[in-house]
Parts: sequence; C-alpha cells; structure tokens
Amino acid sequence: MAELVTIARPYAEAVFRMALENKALAAWSERLSLLSAIASNEQMRACIGNPELSAAQKSALFKSLAGKALAGGEANLIDVLASNERLAALPEIAGLFEGLRAAQEGVKEATIYSAFPLDELQRKTLVSDLEARFKTRLTAEVVVDQSLIGGVKIVVGDQVLDTSVLGKIESLRLALKN
Repeated sequence: MAELVTIARPYAEAVFRMALENKALAAWSERLSLLSAIASNEQMRACIGNPELSAAQKSALFKSLAGKALAGGEANLIDVLASNERLAALPEIAGLFEGLRAAQEGVKEATIYSAFPLDELQRKTLVSDLEARFKTRLTAEVVVDQSLIGGVKIVVGDQVLDTSVLGKIESLRLALKN
C-alpha cells in the first residue's frame, strides 16, 4: 500500500503542522484515531468506494458518524478528503501523524520480545530501565516469543538488546565456531 501512504503523507504533515501551531497534538491524535476507526469500518469503506455517492454525501455521512467530536479543522479535513476522494487514506494519515508526533515529543517505539508474558509491574520496570539506558521516552509493545526460551530481546529503532537464552546460545555457538 505504498501508494496510499504516499497520498496520505502531505495530509498528515499539513495536519501535524496545524496541530503543532495550535498546540493541539493530543486532541488531533484522538480525533484522527476516531476518524481512522470510522474509515476502517467495512461498511464505511463500501460507502467511500461507492461511485453513486457524491463527495458531499460521503462527507456528511462521515461527519454524522463522528458526531460532536469534530471541530472546524476536522470537518474541513473531511470535506477536503471527500472532495479529493481520499477518505480511504485516513488510517494512513493517522499513522503518519502519530509518527510525526512521537518524533516531535522525543518518544521512540520499543518492541519487547519475551519468552513469557510480563505482568504490568514487570513491564513498567523494564520500560523505565530501558528509558534510562536509551535516554529517551519509550512506548513499548510486548510480544511473547517462546522460542527465546527465557529472557527478553528488545528492539528500539535500529538497536537490538538481546538478553534471551536463545541469544546467548547463539553467541556461544559463534564463539565456539571461531
């Protein structure tokens, strides 16, 4: 879907600039999340792709589903996207916006691969330790991967910290091979 991302990028950047100027990043984030959910609905996707509906009808339908959550800027965005037949790009716009917001706020995404499920206290402690190590705020996703045997493997951007049993076995195998 590279084409949809290419279409979505200028809209996401424009919305981000406007939200940044108005100091409304969190509000726009919530609203784009709602709009993305509406656009992702199977019935709504059918309406968006229906050539018998005009841009005004699609826009009005979208606004009615969003309800009172829409302010002037969001309503204008819906109108512009509908008139340019770009409503289907809303999930990508929301995703790109979140990436821009994270970069602005200095937050990086981390993926924690664990051999066993982590409870909330373990997750918070690990994320806190990782934030100190990487010197940045992190949003973490935990993925259970039983092939690790034990321990965790952490991916932050292009950096990997592998303290899993499988990783140590692999290191030992390479050391013995040399």
